[in-house]
Amino acid sequence: MSKKSLLVDKSKMPLAMGIAFVAFTTQFGGGFASGAQIKQYFINYGIWCLILPVLSQGLYALFFWYGMRYAYKHQTYDYRSFSDSIYGKTRPVMSNAFEICYLIMIGTASAAAFATGGSTLNTLTNIPYWLCTLIVAAFIFFIAMYGSGVVRAAASTLSVLIIIGLVAVLVPNIIAQWSSISAAIGNMLSGQMVAGSTETGAFAPALWMAFLYFLFQLASVSVMYQHMEPVTDVKQINRAAVGMFVVNFFSMELSIVGMLAVMYVADMAEASVPMLVLVQNGVGAAVLTPIISVLIILGSISTGVNMISGIVTRCVNAIERRKPDEASRQKGHMVRMAVATAIFVAIAWGIAQFGLMAVVKQGYAYLGYAALITVFIPFVIHAIATKMKEI
Repeated sequence: MSKKSLLVDKSKMPLAMGIAFVAFTTQFGGGFASGAQIKQYFINYGIWCLILPVLSQGLYALFFWYGMRYAYKHQTYDYRSFSDSIYGKTRPVMSNAFEICYLIMIGTASAAAFATGGSTLNTLTNIPYWLCTLIVAAFIFFIAMYGSGVVRAAASTLSVLIIIGLVAVLVPNIIAQWSSISAAIGNMLSGQMVAGSTETGAFAPALWMAFLYFLFQLASVSVMYQHMEPVTDVKQINRAAVGMFVVNFFSMELSIVGMLAVMYVADMAEASVPMLVLVQNGVGAAVLTPIISVLIILGSISTGVNMISGIVTRCVNAIERRKPDEASRQKGHMVRMAVATAIFVAIAWGIAQFGLMAVVKQGYAYLGYAALITVFIPFVIHAIATKMKEI
């Protein structure tokens, strides 16, 4: 990689961290960066929001670790070959069920990435919305078409930028508004819910929402299998799982603590971008407002890249497995990558254009239930039945 490249040099970053950052950028999309998902699935449920990220991110890292270990051992480097292997005799039904699950993910997370990134860019520049989404699409296309190595390098670069941006936005506000954060924690402990919440603060609903958040994120484990091909030792996967837990938990907990400063502000009840309310009511609004906008755009691009890359790898691998030898597989490889990437980018872009965000939002719930059936339960059954000897 050229020294002048804007991407993090993957030769200088351990593979394990590159893999961990792919998982981070898969989860850290526009919804996370805006604070909307954090509020919807955690803060609205009271004081438990400070504890339950341990559960959601712990399960996330654990199940990703299991899937990656299996993919590495069985050399299943795309989600279809992985499904056909792990589902065993049930693969005629379950592999196709997971294909449906992945398509739901493309139609929700990817389309949401285009729409969120495009809307934010539109707000920043006043460029027409359709053109903004086209710009986002171009970034996703050029990164995703070059394969898992470039995707990991892009994920590493975007992760570093996102984490720096999060710290720059949240730490000054946490310090400056610590009294408000302490007061918010006191309100939660006394049972007073945040602005816009209709919940009671009971533990059971909070636990379920944290678990549901984990479930719809779990579907994206399928984008990780392609990154197991360069792995040479299971210790790299173990370190990647630890890394993804640390990075994801830190980012989520930092976001929650920071947002507590403004959770009782009246504007929060109707806010579509809660993080923006934090910045506007905190310190350095003139500087930090565009930083938040850039974080949302970067988060949207990172999620879109990982989702599109996963299905492109699956489709291209399926075509190239039919080729008789390595030479014929390499011939025309980039053309196949470009065509497949263009098709799936166009599909996600099209969904965003038609304003199907209500369908996209509802799709997250369906995605969670689909992941429960096609990933969570099969992984648990497989681990018990094999006593984890197949990873």
